[in-house]
Amino acid sequence: MRITLTRETVMRKTKQQPKDTNEWMIKVNDELNYMGYSSTEKEMEQWKKRSIYKVIHPNMEAYQPQTVSFGPYHHGEAHLKPMEKHKHRAMLHFLKRSKKPLDLYVNSLTGVERDLKDSYDCLDKEWQENTNRFLQLMVMDGCFMLEILRTSYLPGKKFYCTSPQTMDDYARNDPIFSEYGKVNFMPYIKRDMLLLENQLPMLVLTRLLAVEDYKTQFTQKQQDEREFLNQLVLNFFSSPIVDPRAYTSEEESTTKLRLGNCLHVLDVYRKSLLWEDPFTDKDQGIASTSDPVGTDEIIRSATELNEAGIKFSKSESESLKDITFFGGVLRLPGIVVDAVTEPLFRNLIAFERFHVEAGKEVTSYVFLMGNLISNVEDVCLLTSQQIIQNAIGSDEAVANLFNSLSRDVTLDPKCSLNAVHKEATKYCKNRWNWWNQWRDNFIQTCSRNRWAILSAVAAIVIFAPRHSSNRVAGQGPQPQPQPQPATAHHRP
Repeated sequence: MRITLTRETVMRKTKQQPKDTNEWMIKVNDELNYMGYSSTEKEMEQWKKRSIYKVIHPNMEAYQPQTVSFGPYHHGEAHLKPMEKHKHRAMLHFLKRSKKPLDLYVNSLTGVERDLKDSYDCLDKEWQENTNRFLQLMVMDGCFMLEILRTSYLPGKKFYCTSPQTMDDYARNDPIFSEYGKVNFMPYIKRDMLLLENQLPMLVLTRLLAVEDYKTQFTQKQQDEREFLNQLVLNFFSSPIVDPRAYTSEEESTTKLRLGNCLHVLDVYRKSLLWEDPFTDKDQGIASTSDPVGTDEIIRSATELNEAGIKFSKSESESLKDITFFGGVLRLPGIVVDAVTEPLFRNLIAFERFHVEAGKEVTSYVFLMGNLISNVEDVCLLTSQQIIQNAIGSDEAVANLFNSLSRDVTLDPKCSLNAVHKEATKYCKNRWNWWNQWRDNFIQTCSRNRWAILSAVAAIVIFAPRHSSNRVAGQGPQPQPQPQPATAHHRP
């Protein structure tokens, strides 16, 4: 039988306790009573709503925005305040162009206010209690993000690049929404949009688009705001999976590049990195393992694997999941290493660590690359196979980058890369066993037939020079080339 302690009971029992202790005991017992009525399913549902997290890490610079804030975590920070006026200005352009009243947008988010707050882990009490301020922030940041994403429109791409209104209402010398802004501000805004602490729930963007009535611009089969937003994000970040082969017709444009329900921009980008190209033949080069190999085996560096007979080749697609080992060839996707690589992978790893249902594919990839790249020679080997494109300078910087990223990560035993690891390890063991066996046989043969080996070596030393001399002597003198008679050339 469960005993429920009421506030009055607790207060009587704690009458002699200090005031702070009384308040704490009352609070804990209230929470305990609430847990008695809640179910495990409700608790699971609560954890499912979490998708944006605060990160604690020695290198906090990789997780904090430098130019613009999205959402409540970094709102109001001094170095980000200059962008607030541009966010407000973008919201005004958005509202004027849509010709819809502001209250429609606010009301569209009011109905999901609780879900939006639950998306943020450890949301400050200030935002929890001040719902009006929270909704104002969601509307303004959501409008600004949509305006930013729309700067990447390309003509002729109906599915994700056609807008019901053109964005020609900004001045040509606008500091953000102009050619000048695309060069001087957009690279930094892109970086900040891929930070885990700087995310907006995708629900904000879909609700704003629904009020703007985007779906009237598309056919019945293209009325999915989620997929429209996914492709808008991918186009903005120039994702390699925006494949022109998938846009040969409207029928294909809605079936080839579906990423499904995404939580925020970082989640969209992560899924694009793991997206498997439907045009790539997956029947060849798939690693399989039948004999179990210990997962505690150390993955050797690229140069060591190469010395063991393993060759490296670039995969057909850019997907981080397109890593296979077959026939002594390890295929890896190509990657451009630049200034954004470190903060991007750090935030992706953090998202996979905090969000239980995200998976560990990116983390496992970083773990693999960190083991393959031990020094400059490994970077040179992978660069020679076009697996790495170095855009940050020295090869040593690339090696240090991957060593730093992989320092505190592990390989997920359930990940497909574990099978690749096992096959490569087994291949190396077989090669090294063959070499060790041949060497031992050679040494054993030499030890048993020492005089025979010495006699053979002596015969080679004695007779080899004589054979060379006789061969030269037998050839005789070489004929000298005869001079050719000069031929006079006359003008006709």
